[in-house]
Amino acid sequence: MPETMGNPATPPAPAEPIELKRVMGPGLLLLFIIGDILGTGVYALTGTVAAEVGGAVWLPFLCAFVVAMLTATSYLELVTKYPRAGGAAAYSHRAFGIHFLTFLVTFAVMASGLTSASSASKAFAANLLSALDVDGSHGRVTLTIALAFMVLISLVNLRGVGESVKANVALTAVELSGLLIVIGVGVWAVVQGQGEFGRVTEFETGGGETAFGAVSAATALAFFAMVGFEDSVNMAEETKDPVRTFPRIMLIGLTVTGVIYVLVAIASVALVTPADLGEGDTPLLKVVQAGAPGFPIDLFAWITMFAVSNSALINMLMASRLLYGMSRERALPAPLGRLLPRRRTPWVAIVFTTLLAFLLIGYADLAALGGTTSLLLLCVFAIVNVAVLVLRRSPVEHKHFRAPTALPVIGAVLCVYLATPLSGRAGDDYEVAGWLMLIGVGLWACVWVGNRLLGGRRGGPGDGPDGGATGETPAPAATPTP
Repeated sequence: MPETMGNPATPPAPAEPIELKRVMGPGLLLLFIIGDILGTGVYALTGTVAAEVGGAVWLPFLCAFVVAMLTATSYLELVTKYPRAGGAAAYSHRAFGIHFLTFLVTFAVMASGLTSASSASKAFAANLLSALDVDGSHGRVTLTIALAFMVLISLVNLRGVGESVKANVALTAVELSGLLIVIGVGVWAVVQGQGEFGRVTEFETGGGETAFGAVSAATALAFFAMVGFEDSVNMAEETKDPVRTFPRIMLIGLTVTGVIYVLVAIASVALVTPADLGEGDTPLLKVVQAGAPGFPIDLFAWITMFAVSNSALINMLMASRLLYGMSRERALPAPLGRLLPRRRTPWVAIVFTTLLAFLLIGYADLAALGGTTSLLLLCVFAIVNVAVLVLRRSPVEHKHFRAPTALPVIGAVLCVYLATPLSGRAGDDYEVAGWLMLIGVGLWACVWVGNRLLGGRRGGPGDGPDGGATGETPAPAATPTP
């Protein structure tokens, strides 16, 4: 007689591990990377970069591209060596094993999402006023719209958003169309004999600053436009043959966006003077108006708003989910892990991140928010560049991409340089970043003290062998789309 299913002599079959479905091929991955990089940075901060360096506004974007490419090689080695979702926090934890450092990396990524979303809300407000032909010179009008926009984003976040690769393709097409319009307007101006392309080689620095110092300061800000490529490593488990696919596709995606940014910068400064570009928060609208007066400018304004709205939503989703994950890992206070009963969305984390975004919108201007995003991620990228060298002491059996040793070394040095005052970075960036990280460390300390008082019965940040967070501080650190 065959044994029954309940016979204890028959051991249960081991459960097969559940893995994410591998649905992304090279094409979809390329669109994901391009769409993740495109966003608020180039739409809103081209004018601010021009104000720093003058007509050679394309040079800081080119320098930012080089630094991003160097760091991308480190990410490529790590994602092909460890083809799992996780990102910078997972790599730093694997390399250094310091739980508190892992927490800092994770919270820095979360904070960069807040500053990126806040900058997007300000850009949205400026473009909406332009589309409606309303005078936005009064700061209260722009502030009210930016705050209302963030409320709308939080409501969508609370309801729950089902992001998909197909949706990302559509969003990428809209974001890309706006930048191609700017490039097309530049080409049209050349054909019509318009524009002053001699400006692209001019440096306009103020206060006795050298050209090198001006480019360094502008690059520290322009780097905001290049971030986003690192998000793709979190798609490793959903990519077909990631070890072979990632190196080629990530490098192509970065190159495409770098070329687009340089062309947009050249077209912008050829049609509008750097001084005019630096005024206001809608520089690319001015470029389209100058090069193609007959173009429906309201349409371009709405394209810009759509692009920055996508950036804001993605970053606020990431920030709230990251806080939720850290709470579930007991690295942050437990209430941040509470969910809405029906929607199953982390409502406390959403409310908390929205309130922080309110403070950022009211406290910092667009340049400071973009600069803070750049600063936080440059610090994270410096750690990743060092981590890839440390992890070479732990070889794996399968073949993987290996970056030439010089590249992560140079990448780390450049990231550290651009993150320090030596680059000419504005002091407001450090102030905003410092307050955000202080809030994070304060929350972590509350959990640490609470668990000490409870005698470690709940586990938490004080229970690790080195005083760090319990277990692996959550690592799904998706970086913001700028």
